[in-house]
Amino acid sequence: MSDKPEAAAAAKPAGKSKLLIIIGAVVVVLLLAGGGAFYFISKRSAAAEDGAEEPAPKAVAKESAKVTPPGYLPMDNMVVNLADPGGDRVAQIGVTLVTEDAHQVEEVKGFLPTIRSGVLMLVSQRTSDELLKPEGKEKLKKDILREASVPFGGGDDEEDAPDAKKKKRKKAPVSYPVTDVLFSSFIVQ
Repeated sequence: MSDKPEAAAAAKPAGKSKLLIIIGAVVVVLLLAGGGAFYFISKRSAAAEDGAEEPAPKAVAKESAKVTPPGYLPMDNMVVNLADPGGDRVAQIGVTLVTEDAHQVEEVKGFLPTIRSGVLMLVSQRTSDELLKPEGKEKLKKDILREASVPFGGGDDEEDAPDAKKKKRKKAPVSYPVTDVLFSSFIVQ
């Protein structure tokens, strides 16, 4: 009987060491598989980036073309009474007109008093609630852009016409000097 307890005691440490070896082998295999997958994926993404970074010959020609910066025409800040009941709310708005290039800035300067008057009329028709919402600011921006095109023959929107549904004619796109409107300040009090 004395042989059995010694054999059982010897079998337990041998079983634990085999289990540790198996666990260690599994961990090593998982680490190698993960490292291989990482290497494969990083190599594929690097190859994809290299392929995407090589521009086509046509793209190189377009990049070498001279890009002209847009022209900016800041207007003086305007303080306008708003259309709120009671008439005690005002807005101070700074507007900058954007043109395709600096040459068009000179063309727009000739019509600046007309554009400024139109912008003042637009803002004075708004309420403070309209101007405090992002949607109201976006609508004002679109309206100012339309107003800035009036001296150049623009500003006639079919959307505003009552018979807009009846008139489904497609017009050729017309390019006006003022391409965008930026707000440099916008305070409602």
